[in-house]
Amino acid sequence: MIVFDLRCTTGHVFEAWFGSSAAYDAQAAAGQVACPLCGDTGVGKAVMAPGIPAKGNRRGDAPPPVAIKDALRRLAARQAKALEGSQWVGSDFATRARAMHDGSEANAPIHGQASVAEAKALVEEGVPVAPLPLPVVPPEKAN
Repeated sequence: MIVFDLRCTTGHVFEAWFGSSAAYDAQAAAGQVACPLCGDTGVGKAVMAPGIPAKGNRRGDAPPPVAIKDALRRLAARQAKALEGSQWVGSDFATRARAMHDGSEANAPIHGQASVAEAKALVEEGVPVAPLPLPVVPPEKAN
């Protein structure tokens, strides 16, 4: 496993784990790497601090990498369970959520993509929405 600091074209910096540098390159080229904050797929590697280990006689407060991977795996499993029965609506998310809120469309569990501006507008209008903790790969881009 390898971790990269990534930056989207809007300037958000986030961390992502990949099986290898080649795996990152392949996923980024296929448009499968998206910013978890805004959904932008224009993502590139950001400048990273070198991973210099602490001296052997020091104990760090950070959990070991295995614990982090396990926590991410559990979080991903819980998110997948929460999305069971939910329909992917892609970039139509804001329109569909607003329509369900105003009663012009029947309520149904949905998930999709919305820009930061769209998400803020939905919240200001009182539409009950929440961000997902982990990005979701659109069904048409899944392996």
